Amino acid sequence: MLISSAITRRQQFLIRALGGPCNNQTHHQFRMQSMISGSGLEADACAIARSITPPLDPTRYKGQAGKIAVIGGCREYTGAPYFSAISALKIGADLSHVFCTKDAAPVIKSYSPELIVHPVLEESYSVRDEDKKSISEKVLAEVVKWMERFDCLVVGPGLGRDPFLLDCVSNIMKHARCSNVPIVIDGDGLFLVTNSLDLVSGYPLAILTPNINEYKRLVQKVLNCEVNDQDAPGQLLSLAKWIGGVTILRKGKSDLVSDGKTVRSVSMYGSPRRCGGQGDILSGSVAVFISWARQYISSNKEESAMNPTVLGCIAGSALVRKAASHAFENKRRSTLTGDIIECLGRSLEEISPAEVVVFFRVVLGDLRRSIVVSEELWKKGGEGRVDCSRGWRQQWQWTVESTQNLN
Repeated sequence: MLISSAITRRQQFLIRALGGPCNNQTHHQFRMQSMISGSGLEADACAIARSITPPLDPTRYKGQAGKIAVIGGCREYTGAPYFSAISALKIGADLSHVFCTKDAAPVIKSYSPELIVHPVLEESYSVRDEDKKSISEKVLAEVVKWMERFDCLVVGPGLGRDPFLLDCVSNIMKHARCSNVPIVIDGDGLFLVTNSLDLVSGYPLAILTPNINEYKRLVQKVLNCEVNDQDAPGQLLSLAKWIGGVTILRKGKSDLVSDGKTVRSVSMYGSPRRCGGQGDILSGSVAVFISWARQYISSNKEESAMNPTVLGCIAGSALVRKAASHAFENKRRSTLTGDIIECLGRSLEEISPAEVVVFFRVVLGDLRRSIVVSEELWKKGGEGRVDCSRGWRQQWQWTVESTQNLN
């Protein structure tokens, strides 16, 4: 039986804290591999989302649930960066930044006080030719001083195609790559990358999220052929390989995800409504889940072979498709991007119910231990029955000595 909920993970921690056997490394590897591979192309997307979504832990501090930065937003496009950044917060990221042009900043700030907006990007119309080098360096410096704080960048929503602006963003991406920061690339960021593949080639933490037209341009550029829907998984696999180690989430009726080694599909839920902005929601969602997947893998060394970018894409796709389905149920043809965003929290709760970790001092016979007990497990009362993933079972009688937070 595949066990993937946060509650079960905390129960296994309880076993370890009490000294019970928990040599389940092989099972852990099999469990996550099974979620990804399964039978056929379809990934067990909900199980993956549950596994990598962190519990709500009172000992964690601001920023540990994710710090996301969106690079985008210009005179013409202010909605896209907002949709991406606010979606990250709605899912559970702690902080969300937007680096945009000076014209776009007041508008994006007016959408929500929750976002941290940096008016640092510049477009050609406002820069003299002789000043371009110095201003480009200044723009890069303004972003770089924040870079080490971010768990993931989203490049492209509302970016536009101004040549000077794209040059500045290219420099930002190069620095992010040197800093080993994951980069989710969408919208006009894909236009930039398609014409400058060296920005992402060979970088395993680069994630491309093309729609049908963006994917067509990538295929023509890289594979020098047309899109082959008869063998969509095989062509996607080849594309990811040729670019060199990146992860691609091809959006469509079924979302396909490949890192050049495997191909997975997410077909669950979805909506027939195709309002603009859904890709921006997806980019912010994927960024959050990638940061969570990296945390999950770093704390579960036995699963270090798992690719966090693939896990994040699968989880993000499932969540956005479910949220779109809920929004369509309520609004039908009038469904807009904002309606989908408002369904993100509910959808994640249905996929991965929020668990609040509570700390107790307990008495186990003559042995006193400080352990972590999930709220659900504790509500069962003074008797805790915990099942290990390998079928080992032990029952303890335990009582509360202190409910004071031990941090």
